[in-house]
Amino acid sequence: MRTSITFKLFLALLATSIVVALAMGGAVRYSFDSGFDDYIQEREHQRLDDLAQALAVDYAEAGGWGFLQSDHNRWWRTLRLARREVQGSPAADPRLPPFRVMLVDVDQHWLAGPRLRPGADWRRYPVKVADRTVGWLVSPPLVPTVINDEIDREFQSRQLRATWIIVGLSVLLAALVGLWLARALLGPVKRIAEATHRLASGDYATRVQIGSRDELGRLALDFNRLAHSLGRNERLRREWMADVSHELRTPLAVLRGEIEALQDGLRPLDVAALASLAHEVRQLSDLIDDLYELSLADAGALNYHMQPLDLSRVVSQAVDAVRERFVRQGLTITTELEDGLVIQGDERRLSQLLSNVLENSLRYTDAPGRVRIRACRAGPGLMLEIADSAPGVGPDQLPRLFDRLYRAEPSRSRAHGGAGLGLSICRHIAQAHGAHIRALASDLGGVAIRLEWPVFAPDEE
Repeated sequence: MRTSITFKLFLALLATSIVVALAMGGAVRYSFDSGFDDYIQEREHQRLDDLAQALAVDYAEAGGWGFLQSDHNRWWRTLRLARREVQGSPAADPRLPPFRVMLVDVDQHWLAGPRLRPGADWRRYPVKVADRTVGWLVSPPLVPTVINDEIDREFQSRQLRATWIIVGLSVLLAALVGLWLARALLGPVKRIAEATHRLASGDYATRVQIGSRDELGRLALDFNRLAHSLGRNERLRREWMADVSHELRTPLAVLRGEIEALQDGLRPLDVAALASLAHEVRQLSDLIDDLYELSLADAGALNYHMQPLDLSRVVSQAVDAVRERFVRQGLTITTELEDGLVIQGDERRLSQLLSNVLENSLRYTDAPGRVRIRACRAGPGLMLEIADSAPGVGPDQLPRLFDRLYRAEPSRSRAHGGAGLGLSICRHIAQAHGAHIRALASDLGGVAIRLEWPVFAPDEE
């Protein structure tokens, strides 16, 4: 039978509480016994001291020990005055234990009390008058474990019972508190476990209520973030499949229409028809190549050959490759490149990134227009920015430009070509080079794609 974690935690808390309670009970019992023995010893010492003082007063008044011989009851009266709690002679009340203390003179001759044969370990307490010892009180050693007083024994018994009653009540209270703690502490864990089962079943709308700011609260917060990410990824996956299907369907539909028109004789098989077919095949091939390259980037399988590069030189080569096309399109392209921008990078991949961004500017910038490229130091880091003129996109659309197959409508529609994968590939290339890429509103009226390296450490070599 499977045992729940709540029951396990309850047993752990209960076992710990029992051990602690028993240890405390034993410690209290030991402390009481030790303290009670000290108390008995101190009380006996005080009684002998009181008895010695009373006998000293009687000795001083009588001028010697003769009063004990003339009045045999004087000894017991003195004991009562000394608070020995004896209500008469030991023989008068057989329930009381014998009072074993003997009075001897300075020559060790017996004067009063039971006739005992003192041993070497017996206690001797002096009776002094005017700083002169006139006698001795002799008593056998007090055994700590043997309590002769009925009241003392009753007190000790009550304390023992009270100790174990307290231990029992402590264990019961610990069991109740442990049960409450187990349920209170593991309640959030149980809710997270149940929510995890629902999430694993595909219910991405599952959320867990955050009831605290401790580790369990942070766990619930992370769970909610995970559920949100999984739901978003599932939505993006479905959109991705729909968009890819649409992107593949469009050129295929055009090809099929062109071929059917040729087969039916509705269109002559001439150079223009072949050029149209070649254009659609080229678009389909470019789309498949982009999809393949993006899949490699997602899997981290894009190859990078990192080496020291002059970033300004790479930008200049990329601009020279497209400058004539920009001029034919009625666009002016300018560069502001700082010298000495040597970074670690892959020249082929960086050229691909620049080509994708410049291709977007060429497609979507209205003529006459302008494109500006800047590369410079920015604080401790490095910045590369490609900005174009109108038209721009809305602020809410800027972060989505790097999403796969996304186009901002209406200015950046499919009529301008492209599958909407170029900037997604650029993001992977930028991340591989340790740069952060983002889209901003350009001061020229269009869109600015900015790459930022947080730390610029040029290679001295």
